[in-house]
Amino acid sequence: MANNSYIGGSIDIAASPAEVWTVVSDLKRMGEWSPQCRKMIIRGGTVRRGTRTVNINRQGALIWPTRSVVTMFEPQKTLQFQILENRTAWTFELEPTETGTRLTESRTTPRGVSPLSNFLTRHVFGGTEKFEQGLQRGIHQTLKRIKAVAESR
Repeated sequence: MANNSYIGGSIDIAASPAEVWTVVSDLKRMGEWSPQCRKMIIRGGTVRRGTRTVNINRQGALIWPTRSVVTMFEPQKTLQFQILENRTAWTFELEPTETGTRLTESRTTPRGVSPLSNFLTRHVFGGTEKFEQGLQRGIHQTLKRIKAVAESR
């Protein structure tokens, strides 16, 4: 099976874009939200365009590191980072609504997925379809967790 070029979801949050941005842009807290990316180590301390991270990922008994670079950083609008090992882009988009903010998280493949990543997904992670279904579930879990944090502020 080929990689999906887009995997994503949205959630409405009863908090302002500024409040949601405060949560989303604090990438060192990614491990609190994401069921797969358990830790993001921010290199240089401050998150902005060009910031690099080291990420510790986990799925079941499998643990693996990745590296990423922040490619878009528009406060209260868009935060995107690209995973260097597999070329995927992860994006958080904030849109004001009458009751707060609509937050969309997506994983896209603007340059395709790297051959090594595809090989590992097929032979180590149980196949592309199963892996991407897990990513879809993970996006929904991440959005729900961010919503809970943002609405409790």
